[in-house]
Amino acid sequence: MKRIKHWVRDILAPAAVLLLFSAIGALLLSGTYQTTAPAIEKAERAIKNQLLAQALPPGSFDNDLSRAIYPLPTDPLLGLKRPANRYLATRAGQVSGVILEASAQDGYAGEIRLLIGILPDGRIGGVRVTTHHETPGLGDYIEVARSPWIRQFDGTSLDRPDAAHWKVRKEGGLFDYVAGATVTPRAIVKAVHSSLRYFAAHRAELLSGEAP
Repeated sequence: MKRIKHWVRDILAPAAVLLLFSAIGALLLSGTYQTTAPAIEKAERAIKNQLLAQALPPGSFDNDLSRAIYPLPTDPLLGLKRPANRYLATRAGQVSGVILEASAQDGYAGEIRLLIGILPDGRIGGVRVTTHHETPGLGDYIEVARSPWIRQFDGTSLDRPDAAHWKVRKEGGLFDYVAGATVTPRAIVKAVHSSLRYFAAHRAELLSGEAP
């Protein structure tokens, strides 16, 4: 019986200590998250607002884009697997563009989230990457803060270039890429072109605030 008691004590005592430390650790992590989560969310929102402002030409709108939000349904042309948002830009009360949330699902390291600004005449006002998991130092040149690569979409449209040239140069298209990292730009070129097709199909609704 003594052996059993000693055995139980030797097993349960360390287990109890481990359980206690685990509980303390969980409480500390929970407290840290609750303290830092609002600050992280605020910082992410500020970055997104900056990118929204860059998705259309400077001076082309005078409203607060973060307050002009309308829903976007899931649609294969936008690469969306869940509902997203669009942002309606106005200047002097007149619609001057729309920014679509879109996704390139086939990035090298997974999904690449995009903001695609489109002017009423169908030209791209700007494209910005909001989130991605591409390889640092290789595929992250898609970020405007690291490279001007993403700016080559400015001014393009569904027919400029034509469909045959909406590809990276390696594949006979007109869009530049960095050697050794073609999967990432290929995914973004495809996503931008598909988003333009979506805009062309739903132009009136997208520019009026109605549901597409």
